[in-house]
Amino acid sequence: MYAWLWRHLPGTWPAKAGVAVAIVAVLAAVLWWGVFPWLEPKVQLDHGVVDGTPSPTSTAKPG
Repeated sequence: MYAWLWRHLPGTWPAKAGVAVAIVAVLAAVLWWGVFPWLEPKVQLDHGVVDGTPSPTSTAKPG
């Protein structure tokens, strides 16, 4: 897959490296500001819920 992509990028080695870095940066930006904010309310990895009810330790306030 990477070899196929590398062969199809235009230009010399430095130009291909620049284009590859730009593609990775654009992909990361789309994920960071588009996909992850849309997905976070649906996944909610920061909640301690296993069976549908919060555990007493996850709702208790320290102190």
